[in-house]
Amino acid sequence: MIEVKHLAKRFRMPPQKDKSSSAPDPRDHDGWFHAVRDVSFSCAPGEVLGLLGPNGAGKTTTLRLLSTALQADAGSALVNGIDVLQQPLVARQSIGFLSGSTGLYGRLTARENVEYFGRLHGMPADKLKQRCDELFALLQMEHYGNKRADQLSTGMKQKCAIARTVVHAPQVVILDEPTTGLDVMSAKILLDFIASYKALRVPLIFSTHHLHEVEKLCDRVCIINHGTTAFNGTVDELRHLGGSADLYDAFVGVINRGA
Repeated sequence: MIEVKHLAKRFRMPPQKDKSSSAPDPRDHDGWFHAVRDVSFSCAPGEVLGLLGPNGAGKTTTLRLLSTALQADAGSALVNGIDVLQQPLVARQSIGFLSGSTGLYGRLTARENVEYFGRLHGMPADKLKQRCDELFALLQMEHYGNKRADQLSTGMKQKCAIARTVVHAPQVVILDEPTTGLDVMSAKILLDFIASYKALRVPLIFSTHHLHEVEKLCDRVCIINHGTTAFNGTVDELRHLGGSADLYDAFVGVINRGA
């Protein structure tokens, strides 16, 4: 179970000599940029939650806070009852986090990358081998496991990054735009992989700009706009609030309500 309540994070901004050329951002004041001002949502076991919002809305910062990569200034975040803000090292053991970059070591092979992260999590050799075999089959990576990471295509790198994210069988999975830049076949493999986590009863959160992915996978949706939660509910509730059966139109409707 993931429970996020009133999460907030700000960053000190350098002084700007000329502000007249750009429209004021409501999050930029008093010398601080309030990237996340008030974000709340929940994701139960077996649910997939889609985190949506315009570019720069605060999605990535929110996911980095939840993953313990950043420390929040206010609010709370619980992962299976563990307070992420108070016990980040303990919480991190049960989280699988894929950031916006693949985080692979170019000189290592695809399999060596995944095995390396497994060893960082303290996995014994026999269990690690079994887990890698399982993931490489699920993600259709068997044919390039011995290929260096810096020689992999974008889709191959992303699948390898997914594998290293979940190699330790985390109790919570967080993915930041996992299908961006992928071709249709690679994206489908990753979406099917995400869908498989429902059967495992693992809560999974992923951010995306592709609303057809939300329609296909998500049980719940959280929309962030200007660092605050503009919507938190089911896909059907999003359609109702946005005033359209089409998710793209419903999304725009929700954003415009808060404009």
